Amino acid sequence: MAVFFAMILDALFGEPKWLWDRVPHPAVMIGRAISALDRRFNNDTFARGVMVLALLVWIALCLGAVLMMLPWVWAEVIIGAVLLAQKSLVQHVQAVGDALRLSLVDGRHAVAMIVGRDVRDMDGPAVARGAIESAAENLSDGVIAPVFWFMIAGLPGLLAYKVVNTADSMIGYRTERYARFGWAAARLDDVLNWVPARLTAVLIWAATRRGHWRHIAADAALHRSPNAGWPEAAMAPGLGVSLSGPRSYDGRMEAFAWVHPAGRKDAGPDDIDQAVRILWQAWALALACVLVIALLSPDVRVDQTIFGG
Repeated sequence: MAVFFAMILDALFGEPKWLWDRVPHPAVMIGRAISALDRRFNNDTFARGVMVLALLVWIALCLGAVLMMLPWVWAEVIIGAVLLAQKSLVQHVQAVGDALRLSLVDGRHAVAMIVGRDVRDMDGPAVARGAIESAAENLSDGVIAPVFWFMIAGLPGLLAYKVVNTADSMIGYRTERYARFGWAAARLDDVLNWVPARLTAVLIWAATRRGHWRHIAADAALHRSPNAGWPEAAMAPGLGVSLSGPRSYDGRMEAFAWVHPAGRKDAGPDDIDQAVRILWQAWALALACVLVIALLSPDVRVDQTIFGG
């Protein structure tokens, strides 16, 4: 039941600015640790990358085990809520739609906060597609995958996932600096997200009831990522738009395939609004699944879980 209440708490309060202006967010502390280890141990070898990742995961597992020993049951709920990102994801995605309604320049500035591609030459539909793609991918990475590992392995599983996912976002690139050192982080992140990405696609499809699953699977296979393509491939027919497609990174145009190529290419703010509604619908379905699983678990008593009795 801790996962259920953590999801509710995150959805209600998100990331309170007054708190994280005063103390560093756990994700920030994880990022600082990864940066320090990168500076100290990155000698462009696979072995060092594996060693650093193993150390980070071991620390996360040990810390999670210690936190699980806290006598106050709501501590697990609060820590879990801090490491989920439903409300903050919705806020960042909606901000792009709101900004795009003001002007293209405002839309570009807003989408630059949530995507890694070049935004300077984006037109309106490209801005909208970027926001929608980020919505789909981050529903998986920031909500469903953490919930999945929280359910499977408690706080140790949740913390280990967050460490690996953060490491992948920082060093899991195929660049000269990270091709070897970041290989382990990228591959383990792929493994940990394999099931959650597909669960996210199922949730989005169930929320929209649009698109044939065979077509979703085929579109997902076209994506450059083994996992990110699944939620995108479910979101695209749900909105009736095409996603992915050509985009620029570091001044270089990449000819990525279109996801749901039969869809509209003129996505706009209204489509972003609808994507946000789908995020909440998929979240509600996930919440219901978590509750059912918790209630059916033989070792869970609702009164003890809620009141610590």
